[in-house]
Amino acid sequence: MFDSFDPLILARIQFAFTISFHFIFPAFSIGLASFLAVLEGLWLKTGKDLYHDLFKFWVKIFAVAFAMGVVSGIVMSYQFGTNWSVFSDRTGPILGPLMAYEVLTAFFLEAGFLGVMLFGMDRVGKKLHFAATCMVAIGTFISAFWILSVNSWMHTPVGYAMNDVGQFVPAGSWLTIIFNPSFPYRLFHTVTAAYLTTAFVVGAVGAFQLLKARAGKNRIETDGDSHPAATAHPELPRSNAAARKMFSMAMWMAAIVAPIQIFAGDLHGINTLEHQPAKVMAMEGHYQSHPDGAPLILFGLPNAAEKRIDYAIEIPKVSSLILKHDLNAPLAGLDTVADDREPPVSILFWSFRIMVGIGFAMLGLGLWSLFARLRKRLYDWPWLHRAAIVMGPSGFVAVIAGWITTEVGRQPFTVYNLLTTADSVSPLAAPAVGASLVAFILVYFVVFGFGTWYILKLMAKGVQDDEPDIQDDAPIRSAGITPGPTQQGGQQRGGRSSGGQRGALQPAE
Repeated sequence: MFDSFDPLILARIQFAFTISFHFIFPAFSIGLASFLAVLEGLWLKTGKDLYHDLFKFWVKIFAVAFAMGVVSGIVMSYQFGTNWSVFSDRTGPILGPLMAYEVLTAFFLEAGFLGVMLFGMDRVGKKLHFAATCMVAIGTFISAFWILSVNSWMHTPVGYAMNDVGQFVPAGSWLTIIFNPSFPYRLFHTVTAAYLTTAFVVGAVGAFQLLKARAGKNRIETDGDSHPAATAHPELPRSNAAARKMFSMAMWMAAIVAPIQIFAGDLHGINTLEHQPAKVMAMEGHYQSHPDGAPLILFGLPNAAEKRIDYAIEIPKVSSLILKHDLNAPLAGLDTVADDREPPVSILFWSFRIMVGIGFAMLGLGLWSLFARLRKRLYDWPWLHRAAIVMGPSGFVAVIAGWITTEVGRQPFTVYNLLTTADSVSPLAAPAVGASLVAFILVYFVVFGFGTWYILKLMAKGVQDDEPDIQDDAPIRSAGITPGPTQQGGQQRGGRSSGGQRGALQPAE
């Protein structure tokens, strides 16, 4: 069946497929772990059960996403030994220790405290549980640190020498290898993208719950019915208060972090121009050199055969302004690069524009939310909420587009300018690679499709008004929090009064 296929192409497709599945889960769990730490910290500081309700809701989603990330990562890592054994052998003396540091410092930290975070709320003190949540959040960041250091070294290799058998070996300080020239930019850009990805998911869930509550209210008003609890208690239901808080926190994140991310992307692009100019040429669509200022090509159709962008819509000299901060600065084009070292322009051209376009859409939604907040309409503009729902998965699309831009732009090399992709693949027959690729596709869509469906089901359900209260063996005062007063006749349960919840459920914009 696969006899006529190129095993190199099949191996690349398999790795691209598995890493695309894997990448979306760490991109979500890195931001979500920090969000959980913030929620629990606010709960301990303020004593408001609203933050605890949100923590309980999102920790279930985190557990599923984290598990899928671990499973998909293990499967992906095996390909280094099966499909890319030559690459593993050549780069092992440098990349192997870095990957080991990731396991020892990050994965063990996450695994050690994850159980306490998920199941220890009723079994350990509040401060210890909060410390466990923080350790999981720190572990996800450390994991990103090491993985991105490995990836960045492949793009900007430094601090190495070649031994007698053609392996890359350390030469000098390990710090030079770890903090290679592109690493700080890639780390900041990727981690910020993870936080934005999580923020837009949280915002979409909050917006969905707000629209659902609005629809329910309209239905009650249309039927001429009234809810007795709403008459007796002027405060918001727990589900609506939680939706407001989720949406507000997410929109603050979008408004603040989206412009920072765009600025970080600009710095990363300038660094890439210095170390991987051919990648930037392909991203910009510059087939030809521009000695007196290069245009910014907004859209067009890359024509690889004719080495040009057809139907280009461009702004003169703006690319030079962005990349060189000078309208008339010369920029080299792909006409200065040998054809066998030229990355695939069409893929890079469009993946880069998808990433940048989503980034500006995120900024637009963040600014819209600021305007709504100033008008005191943050929770009352259905079109803003609908836009937030549409933008919910945008972070995942952006990180995949960014990954494609980064990795495809490195082609035809695995270690930039030093080791080609063709020289990195294992000596495998095409049918073997093709059969495992088909198996991966089938299993991934079943297993991870079900996991994703379950996460979406949890998100659609939202924080429930009848959510069970915390069953607390350790008194809340152990964290320095004094429970609120109980209404007369109200039953006190785990630090929450069944009757006195007004103060805890008033959301702050």
